[in-house]
Amino acid sequence: MDFELVLVVATFVSGLIWLIDRLVFRPKRRARLAAETQQLGVEAGIGGRGAQDHEPLLVDYAKSFFPILLAVLVIRSFLFEPFRIPSGSMMPTLLIGDFILVNKFTYGLRLPVVNTKVLPIGEPERGDVAVFRYPQQPEVDYIKRIVGLPGDTVRVDDQRLWINGEPVSLETTGRYDGDANLKHAGLTTAVETLPEDEPHRILMDTDRRLGAAEWTVPEGQYFVMGDNRNHSNDSRFWGTVPESNLVGKAVMIWMHWNWQDGGFDAGRIGRSIDTVHAD
Repeated sequence: MDFELVLVVATFVSGLIWLIDRLVFRPKRRARLAAETQQLGVEAGIGGRGAQDHEPLLVDYAKSFFPILLAVLVIRSFLFEPFRIPSGSMMPTLLIGDFILVNKFTYGLRLPVVNTKVLPIGEPERGDVAVFRYPQQPEVDYIKRIVGLPGDTVRVDDQRLWINGEPVSLETTGRYDGDANLKHAGLTTAVETLPEDEPHRILMDTDRRLGAAEWTVPEGQYFVMGDNRNHSNDSRFWGTVPESNLVGKAVMIWMHWNWQDGGFDAGRIGRSIDTVHAD
């Protein structure tokens, strides 16, 4: 079920119920209440409070929930949206169980559900960790690192990456000890520096060869890869990501909870994703 669609519908319905009651039914209730008090010989002067006390339960709920739903919709659609990392494809930058905040306006404001851009603000940059709708299954969100921009030529030769004919700086740094449940322990760690970007850490599985291939990134598309290079389902296998599929830029880890590896890790709270490579 599309939570965003449910949120939009719930906000619209609750707001519509409240509005119709305010414009149509509440004046009628007040008029009827005033007539009844006059008939009983009670001094008139029924204020808004008296009419509100007689609101139907459905209207009362709609009026209470509408501002909350509207606030959540605005924040989630145009400002920040939380996501949970379900797989190890972005290790060691992001671990399974990381809860992250995604900046929704970095790449422009988009309408909820239809994802249509209504206000261009910025463009994706090489090295961004981006959330996007998986091109082959748009209802599923993926998170990867943008390595190729529109017009770029991207070449991957096993463990090495080339951008526009130039090898990307890569320095191996040792053995990866794994997360709390030793997932991917024994892989090789390295520091990679994409053109015009800060260094970031990646994992390489030297026992798993993937061969060589080259792609030219079409206009309006982006080439993405996971930081866990030999264990990531990304553009090398299913192609580039259209600009219209972008959801936003991952900016911060706000919590880590993974019941499979022991649960809560306070040390990851509040960490900027842009600086995780410095571990």
